[in-house]
Order: sequence, then C-alpha cells, then structure tokens
Amino acid sequence: MLARLPGAPEHCSGASTASSHGSLALVAIAAAFTGIAPATAGDAGEPGFFSPPEVNLYTNIMLDAGYQKYTNNPDWFDVVRPTKLPAFEGEFEPDGKWFQGVRQTRMGFKGTSQTRCGEVKTHFEYEMFGVGANAGETTFRLRHAWGEFCQVGAGQTWSVFMDPDIFPNTIEYWGPSGMVFFRNVQFRWTPWRDGDSSFAVSVERPGASRDETPYEDRIELQNIRSHLRWPDLAAHYRAGTDWGYLQVAGIVRRIEWEDILEDEFDLSGDETGWGVNITSNIIMGYTVLKLGAVYGEGVQNYMNDAPADIGAVLQPDNPVTPLTGEALPMLGLTAYLDVNWNKQWTSSVGYSSLDINTTDGQLDRAYEKGEYASVNLLYHPTDKVFLGPELQYAERENARDGFRSHDFRVQFSIKYMFDMTLRGDRDD
Repeated sequence: MLARLPGAPEHCSGASTASSHGSLALVAIAAAFTGIAPATAGDAGEPGFFSPPEVNLYTNIMLDAGYQKYTNNPDWFDVVRPTKLPAFEGEFEPDGKWFQGVRQTRMGFKGTSQTRCGEVKTHFEYEMFGVGANAGETTFRLRHAWGEFCQVGAGQTWSVFMDPDIFPNTIEYWGPSGMVFFRNVQFRWTPWRDGDSSFAVSVERPGASRDETPYEDRIELQNIRSHLRWPDLAAHYRAGTDWGYLQVAGIVRRIEWEDILEDEFDLSGDETGWGVNITSNIIMGYTVLKLGAVYGEGVQNYMNDAPADIGAVLQPDNPVTPLTGEALPMLGLTAYLDVNWNKQWTSSVGYSSLDINTTDGQLDRAYEKGEYASVNLLYHPTDKVFLGPELQYAERENARDGFRSHDFRVQFSIKYMFDMTLRGDRDD
C-alpha cells in the first residue's frame, strides 16, 4: 500500500506620507522586505523605470485566553480542530484546562509601485503560530511571500481553489473545519478582472497523505514511496454583484505511489483527486451571510481541518496487490453570519462540518466526521482595537467503532492593530 505522502505547506488601513531623507531610508528598509526597488532618477530629467514605491507596514498583536471543558492534542492547545480531538478514551491529558498564548501575533509588508509596463505588488507576512515539526510552539511561520505583475502572480498565498472571504469574523485561530483554507506555493494567471469579478488559473505545489491501516508494521508498507510528479491545477471564476458575489472553483491533481521492495507484491498505484468549491458572500444591510460548499475526492490537504487524502482498500482476491489506495470522497459545509450591530459591537455565529467516506482498510477509529460551531460578541473601542468573548464547540466521530469526542471552550481575546504607509519621493 501507499506510504505517508508528504503534505504541502499549509485580517489594515491608514496612511502617512514620507518626504524627508529619513523617511526615504525607512522606505528602503521596508522595500528590502517587499522586493520593491526605491525610486531612481533617469538621465537628464527622464523619470526612472519605477515610480516612488508605496509600502504598507502592519502588525497585529493578539492575546488569546480561555478555558477548555474537555481535552485535545496538547500541541493544539489554543485552537479548535475536530481532527485533534481524542480518537479513543484516554488518548490525551485529563479534561479541563486553562490556555493562554500570543501565537496569532502577525507582521507584514505590502508594497506597490507603478512601472511603464504596469503595477508591481508584493506581500510578505509571517506569524508566530508553529505547525508541523513546530506544532505547539510560539515561533515564526511564513504566511505570504507573494508578488504580482499585471496578470501574473508567483510565490505563496491563498490557493486559487479557496476563498478567504468566507472566513468569519471569529477570534478562534483555526476556524471552520468544513471550508477550503490553504496557502500554497503557486504560479497564477489572472487573464480577466473587473471590479470584484475575476477569472484565475494556477499551477500549485502538490502534496498528499494517506491514513493509517491495521498493517502499519508490515515491511511491505514501509517500502512505499510517494511520487508526486505533476503539479495541482486549479481555477476559479468569481462574479461580483450588488448583493455580494458568487465564486466557483475547481481543482484536479494526480497522486501516485511506488512499491520499491522487490518481492511477490506490487503495491504501486495512483489516484486522481478533484474537487469543486462553491462560495458566496450575501450582503443584507449590516449583516453578511458567508456560505461555502465543497465536494471532492482526495483534496483533503486543501481543507482547513481534515485528515488524509488517501485511504486503504482491501483486495483479498488479488494475490499481487492485496492492498491499494483510494482517494477519499468528502463533503464540507460552512454557514456563518457576521453582524455589525453598530460601530462598536459586532458578532459572528455559524456552523461548519466535514464528512468523509472512509474505506475498509482504515482503522476503526479513523476520522469520519467533524463538526464546528461558534458565537461571539466583540467590542471595538477604536478601529485599531477589539476584544471580547467567544463560545466554541467541536465534535469528532470515528468511522466504525462508535466513539465520539467533544470540545467546548470559552475564549477571550484582545487584538491591537497598527499600520502605516510609507511613500517615497523622487527628484527628477
């Protein structure tokens, strides 16, 4: 059967004008982070190739604190993820704990500059939330390293398959489990854009994983290697309207694995993953209804909170390939309502779920369904500060052993935001 395939990597306004030599130095420093060259003078009054750059520097300082009634994987102590809830009784520490952290703190730069050939945009952002080998730590993590010029973009940012605009106005970091949410390394082409309407195509870095089987200790499974020879292809079309927008996105990907052990078995195989993601924001006065529905097979690593893309399938009548892999079908749903009560008070309430069709070769405790819900009331004394409480609930359901686990939390967060825009002058 297939080995564990390596996965792919995984909220400012305001302005001030800088015209002195000292502010130009600040522009140069910020430009070094954003990749924008400062303004230069041409020959004998000719303007430089780049216009004076504009760099927006922003920081978000955020404290999260709260009480968790039950338990989860301690590496994910300050987030709500159904996949990280216990898969069996006593898997993690005893129920009930206080948590506190600053891992949502972020800093970033956005730069723009006009050239003779069009506008150059760059975006560099990092946060303090450790994942992967750094799970549970407060450490630097790259979010965006992105550049755009005319119709072409390159670097790491939101996948074309996702829609970041359906993420609700919540304070819990991870967010709804049933939505597509993935920043990926990609090359993007946007041949058409008109206001909030657009069409984009991307070539994105591949990555996938398989779930555990009851036969993990077999040497045959330990000699399976992933072979991700083709990139993922994604596209979306967004239609902006007076009432909001509707976006339809699709993705197709090739997942292959090879058996490198020379024996009587041939456990090599391949699957085609695909998905369709339909999202929308519906504006209703002072409220916004955020909706998302995604269905596909083998696209779990693009989801906000999902386990493996590939599940094991038993083939007892096949002596050469007794075990193979299958792209797991899944359905994700998200519905949230963001409410602006007035200039100082906002709320967000909603529900999300992810349902996966498991296979007969997975463990009885394999993840099959996760649910996520939250409601909050946030106070904004200024446009640069907000604080308030949020109630959060999650549930995990196993595939065949009937086990369920729950998570209920009360979280309080406070966030401070700062940003400024630096503009360079040019002497022609």
